[in-house]
Amino acid sequence: MKMGKRGDMYYFFSFVRTIILLLSLFAVSALADSSRLLPVVPGKALTFPQDYGSHQDFRIEWWYITGWLETEDKGPLGFQVTFFRYATGHNQENPSRFAAKYLIIAHLALSDPAVGKLMHAEKTAREGFNLAYARQGNTHVKLDDWTLVRDEDGRYLVDMRTSDFGLQLSLTPTQAMMLQGEEGFSRKGPQPEQASYYYSEPHLRVTGTVLRHNKPVAVSGSAWLDHEWSTAYLDPDADGWDWAGVNLDDGSSLMAFQIRRKNGGKVWAYAALRDASGDVKFFKPEQVKFTPTRTWQSPRTEAVYPVAMHIRTGEIEWQLTPLLDDQELDSRQSTGAVYWEGAVTLTRDNKPAGRGYLELTGYVTPLTL
Repeated sequence: MKMGKRGDMYYFFSFVRTIILLLSLFAVSALADSSRLLPVVPGKALTFPQDYGSHQDFRIEWWYITGWLETEDKGPLGFQVTFFRYATGHNQENPSRFAAKYLIIAHLALSDPAVGKLMHAEKTAREGFNLAYARQGNTHVKLDDWTLVRDEDGRYLVDMRTSDFGLQLSLTPTQAMMLQGEEGFSRKGPQPEQASYYYSEPHLRVTGTVLRHNKPVAVSGSAWLDHEWSTAYLDPDADGWDWAGVNLDDGSSLMAFQIRRKNGGKVWAYAALRDASGDVKFFKPEQVKFTPTRTWQSPRTEAVYPVAMHIRTGEIEWQLTPLLDDQELDSRQSTGAVYWEGAVTLTRDNKPAGRGYLELTGYVTPLTL
């Protein structure tokens, strides 16, 4: 994609304002002095614990946790925690502590049927002054008083609070990590450079507290963590994507996504189904199909989202149903990002099969500068 200075600045400020298409991550245009950034290449083995931490030689990176919680009275809640690190491509040689070399961005959301719509909050800051950072060597991300930290024993600690709601959670692995794609090399398009490094930690056991108006409520449940990093673009024909990560009731794990083409159809698709014993079945793009079964229109953005979705992976048919329809994260008053991120239940052959999250991006017309 060939861009001049005007185009470069447009995509930079578009990222800051829209912060993606929430993750238009791959679609962000290369900046003038970004040649130091590394490409994602096949055959590179992920190494731990180093790869739990930040990868500052890549443009975009995120740690993403979604899950289902239950209160003591069995009330269901969905939650999302996401931290992003973005290399601006500027000021890398500038010794000033004020140089905006990296942005740290965080989103927090809670889905509560009693409220009827998504509660959410977001923050953005340049890295520095020990107020915002993504450290190397292990997961340790901070933005003001919001933190995500991985202990040496593998347990994750989340502490993110606002004046209206918050989460203080402990998430403990119960299974081995799940390397996506080819041993962590995850294709996002027909060109080999359209890729990310990507691993998941499904079936995290969650305990902790949800705060509502500073009142703590004990919760427990399960969650799914993704960690992904890349310098690449999405295909120029890409218009957004649909993604699902589901903890299945039998201990299996399902991840599936499609990247949609602007004029319809799909640019790329992928799915992986791991059983409780650890055996993984991978599905090729032509074996994965997302079909909307019901839509919901946002009263705020007028975007129409396929909130109920049928997914086919090979010969297996899945149906996703939202916990509630209004799970749109609308941050136009701050970062500008608008997307649907929702807790869903999953059935197979009309029988309950699991719970997870569905993410829908690219359904809102982008803001113009």
